[in-house]
Amino acid sequence: MDSKTQITIRTKKLGVLIRDARLAARRKPSECAQAIGVKNGIFRAYEDGRKAPSLPELEALVYFLDLPIDHFWGKETRSDDAPPHEKLDLSKLLAVRQRKIGALLRQERNNASVSIRNLTQETGISGARIKAYELGERPIPLPELEVLLQALNGRIATFFDRNGPIGQWLMNEEAIQHLLELPEEIRQFISQPVNRPYLELAIKLSSMSRDKLRSVAEDILDITL
Repeated sequence: MDSKTQITIRTKKLGVLIRDARLAARRKPSECAQAIGVKNGIFRAYEDGRKAPSLPELEALVYFLDLPIDHFWGKETRSDDAPPHEKLDLSKLLAVRQRKIGALLRQERNNASVSIRNLTQETGISGARIKAYELGERPIPLPELEVLLQALNGRIATFFDRNGPIGQWLMNEEAIQHLLELPEEIRQFISQPVNRPYLELAIKLSSMSRDKLRSVAEDILDITL
């Protein structure tokens, strides 16, 4: 599949997932557009699959709709129980994230020793657009970012926000999801305050070197024998 077709299909799929997430959260298109700092017509184009949001816009949307970002890499529809979040100045966050995404893209390209000309030949995305993306002068539609990273052997997950308020929220959502994926008996063990010392001990042991762990194990054997 060529890059142009891949971008078109991904844009259409994103539109379906965005509309599903918005309907599940019982939000109006105008509310979502305002939350991520775009015009109503642009957001409708996102839902219709005629345009695609940038990664920072998508991060802001998942924060606003309270859903995990991996929803946009999955196939399942969402339930309709999303509570609203405290208001953030998302327009400023988007601007900062846009510049950060551009810097990360430039770093990926430099690490891969790929010129803008070669990247244009590989992806079909013009050099002028790539330059504007790297300088943070314009948002990168997510399907184009994925195609660029594919050409650079990069991973989209390394571009996710981890430090800002939205990033912290995303990490909390991931932690909750990981917890829910644990076997029930382990979840019950973790949830009991009386077991906290054992968990803290496990954390300390996990950071020890192999030699140190061997020494601890030998000391325990000497005590018990």
